[in-house]
Amino acid sequence: MRISLLLQKLDMYLLNNILKHMSSKMHLNPAAVKNDVDLLKRFSGKGDQTVLEFIDYTTDFEFANGCRAPPWRQMHGEICYLFVKPHDCDSMCLTCSTAGVFVNGGIEKKADEIDYERRGEIYKDLVTILREKSEKFKENMSKQQHSVLEEKTKKKKKTKNVSEKEEKPKHSKQSLASSPLSARKPMARKLEPSLKWTSSVLPQEKKESTKESQDEKSVPSVTEKQRSLTPSTSAAKTPSPSRRKSSLKIEDLISESSSESEEDEEQPEHRQEGQTDLPSEYWQIQKLVKYLKGGNQTATVIALCSMRDFNLTQETCQLAIRDVGGLEVLINLLETDDVKCKIGSLKILKEISHNSQIRRAIVDLGGLPIMVKILDSPDKNLKCLAAETIANVANFRRARRTVRQHGGIKKLVELLDYAQDKADPLHHHNLYDTKDVEVARCGALALWSCSKSHANKEAIRKAGGIPLLARLLKSSHQDMLIPVVGTLQECASEEHYRAAIKAERIIENLVKNLNSENEVLQEHCAMAIYQCAEDEETRDLVRQHGGLKPLAALLNNTENKERLAAVTGAIWKCSISKENVTKFREYKAIETLVGLLTDQPEEVLVNVVGALGECCQEQENRILIRRCGGIYPLVNLLVGTNQALLVNVTKAVGACAVEPESMMIIDRLDGVRLLWSLLKNPHPDVKASAAWALCPCIDNAKDAGEMVRSFVGGLELVVNLLKSDHQEVLASVCAAITNIAKDQENLAVITDHGVIPLLSKLANTNNDKLRRHLAEAISRCCMWGRNRIAFGEHKAVAPLVRYLKSKDTNVHRATAQALYQLSEDANNCIIMHENGAVKLLLDMVGSPDEVLQEAAAGCISNIRRLALATEKAKYS
Repeated sequence: MRISLLLQKLDMYLLNNILKHMSSKMHLNPAAVKNDVDLLKRFSGKGDQTVLEFIDYTTDFEFANGCRAPPWRQMHGEICYLFVKPHDCDSMCLTCSTAGVFVNGGIEKKADEIDYERRGEIYKDLVTILREKSEKFKENMSKQQHSVLEEKTKKKKKTKNVSEKEEKPKHSKQSLASSPLSARKPMARKLEPSLKWTSSVLPQEKKESTKESQDEKSVPSVTEKQRSLTPSTSAAKTPSPSRRKSSLKIEDLISESSSESEEDEEQPEHRQEGQTDLPSEYWQIQKLVKYLKGGNQTATVIALCSMRDFNLTQETCQLAIRDVGGLEVLINLLETDDVKCKIGSLKILKEISHNSQIRRAIVDLGGLPIMVKILDSPDKNLKCLAAETIANVANFRRARRTVRQHGGIKKLVELLDYAQDKADPLHHHNLYDTKDVEVARCGALALWSCSKSHANKEAIRKAGGIPLLARLLKSSHQDMLIPVVGTLQECASEEHYRAAIKAERIIENLVKNLNSENEVLQEHCAMAIYQCAEDEETRDLVRQHGGLKPLAALLNNTENKERLAAVTGAIWKCSISKENVTKFREYKAIETLVGLLTDQPEEVLVNVVGALGECCQEQENRILIRRCGGIYPLVNLLVGTNQALLVNVTKAVGACAVEPESMMIIDRLDGVRLLWSLLKNPHPDVKASAAWALCPCIDNAKDAGEMVRSFVGGLELVVNLLKSDHQEVLASVCAAITNIAKDQENLAVITDHGVIPLLSKLANTNNDKLRRHLAEAISRCCMWGRNRIAFGEHKAVAPLVRYLKSKDTNVHRATAQALYQLSEDANNCIIMHENGAVKLLLDMVGSPDEVLQEAAAGCISNIRRLALATEKAKYS
């Protein structure tokens, strides 16, 4: 009875405060604002006679009380936010509140959220502020034949009449009249935050709310008994937005991993249609939360235990705790001196923090710093629960940054050391203390979540996390191995981590765990190998420790798509080494990969095709792929849109085209035309890969010249790609032009399209790859008309001479051949001689490369012949 009476008093206190606050400030209401916006929308648009260019809400979602602002802003009297673009000034973001309308800080680009702070004066309504801000609006408003203000007045009168006739809560969208407080009670209840609020369609609410103030007026003050459990530094009393924002360092804001998105896994919250649809658990949990607020220590523990009896994995139960202010109380309990209250609170927070909205609320309420502090507790249960809750919450960028800034990374790394002291590589299963293993597991779990940002990866490394993770990898406890490998998998994307992983001999243990029966562990081990196998030494280590055979064996289980993607990714990267490809052929992995080219998700296809592209570099594997029927599905994948998949497919098709038999199949399937069409793809990597693939296709086609001419506009497209700024695109297009120019008719066509000046313009480059293929293209193009002379006129000769100073033999060979062709023109010979070509070419005459020898000697011969002719003419 005592608790019941106390709760009733608290409820009355809260309601009176809200009514008092709203009655003192209320001038606007949702219905009036909506009427204004609807009318202004009718008179907005393009044209000089419209009042505005556009006006719209920042969100389409409307709560049951008519407001569009989030509930925690509704407590400040805010109704909605508008984007407005007048004709004669910049766009504005306006806040409509019960106190009036004002300009807010707009949308922050980094956080993609509204800055709720007021900028300037408060105006009584929307029309008034727009008249003040825009002269064009003021002028056009007076010109309108059907005055917006007149229609607004009519609707207000109609609304007022309806509200005077009926005072039932269902007429919650009628405007407030200047009546006594009792007449406004329905509206007061209406403007309370709805229990059904959701952010499933609010892009602003789905982003980090760094500008939200933590106004505690929405939470009833705790009683004296509750204060005995709660320190004065309550978690609900978080710093002001400006203070919190100023604490963020610039380098922290820009150091997050570019690969991590703002919302890695967040799912939209489902909208609840009405309070009548809510189950009884919703209301029962809310009653328990009230006991948490008003009970003594014993009542608090009982309420926590009772709350855990509910299914806290259900969204309804999670939202019930949040909607009545239970999160604030649970976080407050973390700062008490009572261990039981802390444990009970953490157990609940651990369960409900799987919900994305709950995670954000915990961060907003300052819960993470308190949990980080608990990691220092001597109680191992508290350490475990705090670490597990951090693991759940740190699934978005701001949470991960908060953990790091409060020293959480170092403390979590220290938890890994709990399972180290008693470790014995031979008998560690018997010597590990069960609780110590659990502490280490929870620490690794939290590090796994935190390791998705570059700054946190660096913090883990500096805290000495790699050696500890390496030692834990020898454990037989699979529950601990999964987060350990998961953390290593995330960190292996960094180059210095890969070096440390090799130094700590982690690859050996990753390979060992590929043979585990745990599919999740297999997946993460394969993914870690995928990340590390960019390095040649690592690829060799995987082979030496017997990792290729289990990878090949795992290809046969295609039901688990996540594991299959990780395994095929590891095989792809390992296939970069020829020795590994030989092993995969021995294990029949290539035939299995061909079988995975159909009916698989794109993330699997990208890896499968990438692996086949590497295997196709050897003739035996190209023949094997053709015999297995792999050409047809590969060509079919050329019509996709996934950029990574297209890059890999074009490489694989191009490699297969080296075989004349395979080229016939590709041509019959219209694969060359599909490759040519990919030259129009907006992504430069796809363009470059398609151009490289076209080279063997043109080179091995039966009637290459006719085939190329059959593509309408194809030659012009290739020539125009020489205007690209992408070095790889330029090199690949030059290589394609070299093959196209082998046909005299095609060479004549590309000459007419202006290939000579475009190639000459590229001559001043320091990129050896581009130099080689550019020199080869110039050499081929010299064999038509007066192209040799044109190259000299466009000043391409002198830069080519400088190519001879490169350290790349392939560049020397291609350049010598180009200079030999150019030296057939007397003026070009003079330019070569003046730029010191003779001395450089003389050194290359003695090269073991016969092609280079012959080209250098031929060029010198032409220069010498010209010099002799000049001397003879001089004396004759």
